[in-house]
Amino acid sequence: MVFSMIAVDHAEARRGGSFGSRGTRTFQSAPATRTAPQQTAPINRSMTPNQGPTTRQNQALPGAQPRPGFGGGLFSGGLMRGLLIGGLFGMLLGHGFGGIGGMMSMLFQFLLIGGLIWLALRMFRRQEPAMAGGPRANRYEAPRQPAPNTFNVPRMGSGAAPSAPVSRDIELNQTDLDRFERMLSAVQDAFSREDHGALRRLTTPEMVSYLSEELADNAQKGVRNEVSDVRLLQADIAEAWNEGADDYATAALRYTSRDTLRDRATGQMTLGSDETASETTELWTFRRTNGGEWKLSAIQEA
Repeated sequence: MVFSMIAVDHAEARRGGSFGSRGTRTFQSAPATRTAPQQTAPINRSMTPNQGPTTRQNQALPGAQPRPGFGGGLFSGGLMRGLLIGGLFGMLLGHGFGGIGGMMSMLFQFLLIGGLIWLALRMFRRQEPAMAGGPRANRYEAPRQPAPNTFNVPRMGSGAAPSAPVSRDIELNQTDLDRFERMLSAVQDAFSREDHGALRRLTTPEMVSYLSEELADNAQKGVRNEVSDVRLLQADIAEAWNEGADDYATAALRYTSRDTLRDRATGQMTLGSDETASETTELWTFRRTNGGEWKLSAIQEA
């Protein structure tokens, strides 16, 4: 899907960088398109938390040793090995001398081993802590630590952690594409006029915070960023998807412009040129909630 050619005369929405949110795909690279054939780096400034690789909560800590169960610890150490070796050694001696003495020696060794194992089991069971009002503690659980506060506020509902919204691809129509085309001009114009009210209508609260921060930075430096003769050369849709109540669409935009910085008081140019036009390719992501109006939610350099 390709936009028609348009020409506008507004200031660019910012001087560079990749910021904003793309839902669950915030830290994923958008697919390449004809307008942006190279893979675009993920957003590096976002209020969306970066979950990263999922780590199991019950995974043992590095260097921590699990509590040994039956067959471990006492019985996997030197005592059990000593009993077995001693028993075998006694059996060999008994068979070596033969006769009744050998049989008695072997019987004595079996009784001795059985008695020691029985005593060890009794000691092990006495030392193992039991859970109040329930079965014995799981032998594989980590060593217990005293809790600072045993009172917990009960959770509402089932108590299960909320799952991430399911992401599924969707299709857009020409009305959506026309809206994106108009927003390219409208957002730039609102930024040029430093119209915070218009920015709130056109962008998400997160984007308003970033754009307002840049406007405040320009004002502190006593300059104004102006971009003239903005001409959209080509645009297409990289991806469009749904996450619960929210729809997202990322569009690749390629346009030319004349970018300058001017003194706010005198209007004198401090950086850039009115005569040289530069070409810019960016990814703009739009979001709408419950079928409402699209709003700009992220900008990425391509």
